[in-house]
Amino acid sequence: MRNLRFLLALAAAPALAQTPPPPAISGDPSVVALDARLEKVFGEGFFTEGPAVASDGSVYFSDITFTFRSGMQAGHIWRFDPVSRKTTLFRSPSGMSNGLKFDGQGRLIAAEGADYGGRRLTRTDLKTGKSEIIAALFEGKPLNAPNDITIDNQGRIYFSDPRYLGHEPVEQPVMGVYRLDLDGGLHRVITDAGKPNGVCISPDQRTLYVVSNDNGTTGLDRVPPELPLHKGRMALLAYNLLPEGTAKFREVLIDYYPQDGPDGLVVDAEGNLYVAVRDTTRPGIYVYSPRGQELSYIPTSELPTNVAFGRGAEIRTLYVTAGGNLYRIKVKKDGYHLPQY
Repeated sequence: MRNLRFLLALAAAPALAQTPPPPAISGDPSVVALDARLEKVFGEGFFTEGPAVASDGSVYFSDITFTFRSGMQAGHIWRFDPVSRKTTLFRSPSGMSNGLKFDGQGRLIAAEGADYGGRRLTRTDLKTGKSEIIAALFEGKPLNAPNDITIDNQGRIYFSDPRYLGHEPVEQPVMGVYRLDLDGGLHRVITDAGKPNGVCISPDQRTLYVVSNDNGTTGLDRVPPELPLHKGRMALLAYNLLPEGTAKFREVLIDYYPQDGPDGLVVDAEGNLYVAVRDTTRPGIYVYSPRGQELSYIPTSELPTNVAFGRGAEIRTLYVTAGGNLYRIKVKKDGYHLPQY
């Protein structure tokens, strides 16, 4: 939900012509075939985000319904069945969920944002349907707006906490990345990322990738479109992730400034990164090596928000949220998932 001005302008513009098709896929055909194509499997959302694939292969994804544009809808979580190709409503209201992830026990973790959302992390047992709040306060004050989630092999949850919109006060002194331990302890582990958004841990557990997407405001819904803003850091950052769960800045992998940077990201089993980049001059999914070399580029017609790999027979299917839609595309690499137990 980073380039909201672009979104609002697009929504207000008259539909005078069809959106032209995106350019062709480019790059290494051993990563993504050059003739692969994005397939739209859902197109009825408002602003789709945070896809996550359950152990049965079904895809859960958020639909963020900005209250000032949607008649005060309170967000939804949808479930797409890749076998029947049907999408059904899993939860509404969603607490304005954004990023979603499944833990090693198959429970759904949701990062709930601001704009009348929960500003917390919740965990849902899909067998019972019951949810519990697992993080909501840090040092006695509400979180800003939890955004994206990644989980390490020990089951510790890392999440970003920026603020892009919403009427609620911003009570944390920085926009950081937090670690939630298995005993419920909450720790702020990154404070120098700028405005953290997407987060992802490498398969070898040694790197925590963090997106900084600093659009210059914490309240785009309250800023007039003509008001000039100064962008901050737009970059993909790499942190050394230590065994005890602390993180230390290592390098800027990609600097996107002055264009807008990425949103969400995932990794494949080889450690390559699949990054939803919201650069209006070249929007799409960029595939990078762990060192930041661009390997493949999948163009998208809309600004993409996030990505997720399928499971089982669909381990080489990449799901993409963009606009109000859910897409999928076949790639040549196996996706990475936490071990299930």
